[in-house]
Amino acid sequence: MSTDRRIVLFDLFGVIARHQLPGALGKMAALCDTPADAFTTAYWECRPPYDAGRQSAPEYWAAVLHKLSRPADADTVEELRLTDIDSWSRVDEEMVAYVRSLREVAEVALLSNIPADHADAFLAAQPWLYDLDHLAFSGRIKAAKPDPAAFQHCVAALRAVPADFLFVDDREENVRAARAVGMDGHVFTGRGELAAVIGAWLPTRN
Repeated sequence: MSTDRRIVLFDLFGVIARHQLPGALGKMAALCDTPADAFTTAYWECRPPYDAGRQSAPEYWAAVLHKLSRPADADTVEELRLTDIDSWSRVDEEMVAYVRSLREVAEVALLSNIPADHADAFLAAQPWLYDLDHLAFSGRIKAAKPDPAAFQHCVAALRAVPADFLFVDDREENVRAARAVGMDGHVFTGRGELAAVIGAWLPTRN
């Protein structure tokens, strides 16, 4: 049951922010003197606990380097951490402007799978995010999409009900998970299509 509120809940990467910088994984592989394909496998296989706030950055990088049979000295770990953060730092300025404009007609919130230290860096670089109605970063709330707990956190934090939300993400599995908890959902493919979907979803003004 809706409370007549309209809350657009955005994913970050692949919607408002760009996906990882091309070539970044190869650069990080070179930092620890390992083949790019092996590094990429270890990077993603070890990622879920880090994204969900169950590992610190040093613990995550130690796990990656252990999988690669490479030493996890503090200097290498920190260089990898900073290179990784930088690789996820780009935004789509047109989408940023669009998201900010939506606050004139709806509540706007963010739900992102992002480690806590990445979130800190992203907020420092993009202070406009503080203008949104709620920010939910997986590394801080200890739940990552598509875990239902991530969506339920947003519902509780905004004192809303699931039917109040339109969730926007570029990954089908995350949109399915949002719909399973009772939200509306849209798989993002571009700003124009999204604007049409949101325009139809918002109540008609008299």
